[in-house]
This record gives sequence, C-alpha cells and structure tokens, in this order.
Amino acid sequence: MLRNLLIRLENPKRELLGPNVKALEFWGILLPESKPRRYMYIFLHALVFLFTFTEYVDIFFILNSDLILVLTNVKITLLATISCCKISTFLFWQKRWKDIIDYVTRADSSARAAAAAAAGRGDANIIRSYTRYSRKITYLFWSLMATTNLFVIVQPILKFFCSSEYRENVRKGEEPLAQVVSSWVPFVKTTTSGFLGASAYQIFAAIYGGGWITSYDTNAMVIMVFFRGQLELLRRNCVRLYDTVSDDEVRRRIIACHTTHKELVKFAALYNSCLSPVMFLYMVVCSFMLCASVYQTLMETNPLNRFLIAEFLIFGVSQLFLYCWHGNDVTFMSNQVQSGVFESGWYKRNIYRRELVLLGYQLDKTIRFTAGPFVSLNISSFTSILKGAYSYYTLLK
Repeated sequence: MLRNLLIRLENPKRELLGPNVKALEFWGILLPESKPRRYMYIFLHALVFLFTFTEYVDIFFILNSDLILVLTNVKITLLATISCCKISTFLFWQKRWKDIIDYVTRADSSARAAAAAAAGRGDANIIRSYTRYSRKITYLFWSLMATTNLFVIVQPILKFFCSSEYRENVRKGEEPLAQVVSSWVPFVKTTTSGFLGASAYQIFAAIYGGGWITSYDTNAMVIMVFFRGQLELLRRNCVRLYDTVSDDEVRRRIIACHTTHKELVKFAALYNSCLSPVMFLYMVVCSFMLCASVYQTLMETNPLNRFLIAEFLIFGVSQLFLYCWHGNDVTFMSNQVQSGVFESGWYKRNIYRRELVLLGYQLDKTIRFTAGPFVSLNISSFTSILKGAYSYYTLLK
C-alpha cells in the first residue's frame, strides 16, 4: 500500500520534484487555476493565519501563569508564525517560485537526456544519486513532521490516561483539560461542547500547519540538492572540454558550460531572494526555541512532557541543520567547479584560450545561500546558533 502511494506521488514530467510539487499543490501552496479551488485554499490559509493570531491572544492572558506553560505556548506560536511567513511569502512571490520550479524541471530533464545520450560517462549515476537522496530527504522529513504532529495531537489524551494526579485534578475542577495547542476562542472552553469545538480547530490548524512546513521545506531542500548536483555535472563537463573532439565541438562545449553556469547563478539568486528573508527570521526565532526547549527539558518533572519537549527540540534542530548542511554543500561544490577548467586538456591544444579564460571568470562566481543580508547558510552558522542558544539558556537559568 505504501509503495503504491509513493508511486502515485511520482510525476514523469517532473522526475526530481514530482512528490514535492504534488505536496505543494495538495496543501494549496501552489494555488490551482480553478477559481473555486483557489478560493477554498485561500479560505483555509486564512483560517490558519487567524489561529496563529489567537495563539498570541492566549499568551497575553497567561503571561502571569506558570513559566513552563508560557514557554511552551511561545515556542509553538513562534513556529506557527514562521510557517505563516513561509506561506505568505510563497503566495506573494508565487510567480518567482513557479519560475524556479519550471527551471529546475527543465534543467533536470535536459541533464537526464544528455546523460542518457552519452552513456558510460557516469553522469547518469550522479543524477540517480541526487534523485534518490532527494526522495530520502523528502520522505524522512515528512515522517518526522507527521510524528511530531501526532504527538502534539494525542498528548492531551496521553496525559489524561497516564497521570492519575491530573485525572483527579480535572475531576475536582482544579485543573482544566489539556489543549492540543493553547489558543484563545470567543467561547468558554471548560464546557464539553466548547472544549470539543476548540480542540477540533486546534487539530485542523496543527495538521494543516504541518502540511505547510513539510511541503515548503522539502521543496526548498530538494532545490538545493538540485543546484549541488548540477554544479557537480558542470564540473565534469569542464574537465571533458578538450576530450578528442573537433575544434568546433570544443567551442560549443565552452559556450554550453558558460550558459549553464550563468543560468545556475541567475536562478540561485532568484531562489535566495525568496528563501533568505524567511531563513533570517527562522534563525532569530530558532535560538530562542532551542534555548527554551533545553530549559524546559531540565525543569520539567513529568516524563511524558519531557519526551514531547525533546521530540520538539529534535525537530527544530534537524530542520535548521538540513538547511545549513545543504547550503554549505552547494557553496562547497560551487567553489570546486572552476578547477574543472584547469583539469581539462587545455594545454594540449592551442585553441579558444580567450574563451576558456572568460569561462574561468564566469565559474569564479560562487553560489551562496543566505539568511538575510548577514548570515550564510552553512555549518558554521549552524554551530553559531547552537552556541547562541546555549548562551541564552545560561542567561535564562
């Protein structure tokens, strides 16, 4: 059954981004052409935006209560805020994202066709490798998000059945029933109908918000993997510039490498313009989230709550790490492309030296993804955020 589902997610016209684009369409992030469906998705998005606003209202009312509860609500609210920023920017820059997705599909299909036509060069192995890796990243991240969402949704039930003290407090009216996600509603939540109504809205927001995060993040990460793979293929093509071919073919190859890199730089800049503002906000928020999660883990006495906080911490760290890891990978490979020109047989044939120099200047342009105007997406930035989060934790403690 699972295998059939994964097969249905594939798209022969989008061999790399098939599952990712289908997820974007399923959650309404890539808006459909049909007006009724488009308005339906806009309405669903508006409901989640409204729910995030109610979380802020709820925080205002519980500011003077238990610190652990306040930190939990603030963490979840900040995560929801980041999700709203991701989706609102994606919807606002819908044309940019469609251009990026179309370019990735077009360039990937062209690379696959070229690899199939020139069997034995090893290019097909690189394409298969980064395609398999993209699927692993996509499905593992979906699984992690689904697990996190599941624990968030069932934690009130687990708390009720696992804690006799909590059940007794609820029976006596000394403690309210735990909510899926703490939020404000314009009716009384202590009644049965009020609690069920608030829980239904919270479950909808948790599931839909989880769909937002998984579809946006996996699409962004797979596009990073694509850039890395294309840069590796480009480097190999540079090494083969002078391989036993005619003079005209050498010139054609130099032009093809120049054009390919120029397009990669252009669309990488467009991609970075869409991702960078969101990542800057996420890095700022992530430091607080990590700090608060560590503090809660050490201060919390309930084993179930500790487990839920730890799972939330793992999700936050892995999300940030994947972005920084793939950003670092792209930058590293971008710096390696130019060496392919020097590894070619340029010294064997005294032709097109000027064009080769111009190609070298073009390949010297490094592709780098950033989080805002100051921070690069790399491993160094990731470790800096972890150090910053520990410093904040020390101050909070």
